[in-house]
Amino acid sequence: MDLLLIGGLSGSGKSVALAALEDSGYYAVSNLPLAQLAGLLVHFKGARIDHVAVALDAKTGSGLTGLPAAIEAARGEGWTVRFLYLDAKTDTLVKRFSETRRRHPFSGNERTLTEAIEFERKVFADVRSLAYSFDTSDLSAAALRSWIKDFASVDSSKLTLLFQSFGYKHGIPLDADLVFDVRCLPNPHYEPALAMLTGRDSPVVAYLQNYPEVERMYEDIHDFVANWLPDYARDNRNYLTVAIGCTGGQHRSVYLAERLARAFAGRHQVLTRHRELA
Repeated sequence: MDLLLIGGLSGSGKSVALAALEDSGYYAVSNLPLAQLAGLLVHFKGARIDHVAVALDAKTGSGLTGLPAAIEAARGEGWTVRFLYLDAKTDTLVKRFSETRRRHPFSGNERTLTEAIEFERKVFADVRSLAYSFDTSDLSAAALRSWIKDFASVDSSKLTLLFQSFGYKHGIPLDADLVFDVRCLPNPHYEPALAMLTGRDSPVVAYLQNYPEVERMYEDIHDFVANWLPDYARDNRNYLTVAIGCTGGQHRSVYLAERLARAFAGRHQVLTRHRELA
C-alpha cells in the first residue's frame, strides 16, 4: 500500500502535483487536515484502495507538528509512506500570486505577501527533513507533471539517485543534496556550431571528450558519489539529488549528468533531470 503525502509552500505547484498523481493511478485527496489522516487510511485499507496521494493542509488544528508520529503510525499499518515537499524561491512565489491575484492562505490582515510566504516556510521547517524536496521555481507545469510521475514510478523502498543539471545564472536548485560546479571546464557555448545544441548532442559530447580536464572532473564526481552513497543509504534516505551546474545549464552540466546517470544506472535506481532544458 503506497501513500504519498504532499506538503510545501502555497503557490509551489501542489495542485499540479496532485493532478499528476491522480493521472498516474493514485486516489487523490486535497487539503486534508493531518488529524484526519489515520481515519482516512483505515477507510482506504478497507476499501482496498492501495495507491493514495494526500495534499496536507497545514492551516488547521496543530498544523504539521504530529506528522512524524502520523507517518510511523501509517507504516505500522502496512503503508509505504513518502513525503514530497514542494518549494520555490520567494520572488517566484510573489510573482505567481501577483499573476493569479489569489490571496495567500497565511496572509490574514497582519502579514504582507512576503511575510506570509516566510511564515509558511517556518510552519514546514521542522518536518522538511522528512521529505524529498522539489524546487519548482524554474519549472513549467508540464515539466513538473513529468517529474512528479517519474518520482511516483520508482520503487519507494530503495534509494533513488537523481542527477540534475542546472545553470548558475538561474540559481542553485533548492532541492539539491550535493552540488558540483563545473564552470571551470571548456565551454561549448563559445563554439558557433555548438552554441544552440545541448550536452545530449553528439557534437557537444565529442567536443567535451577531447579535454582531459573534463574526464578528470567526471571521475572525481563519480568517485565522490560512489564512495559516499552507502553512507547516505544508511541514513535512511529514499532520494539523493546530485546537482551539477555550469553557466547556462545547457552543455557541460547536461553532458556530465547524463554520463553519470548511465554509469550508476546498473547498480541503483537513477533519474535524470535537466532544469534549464525543461
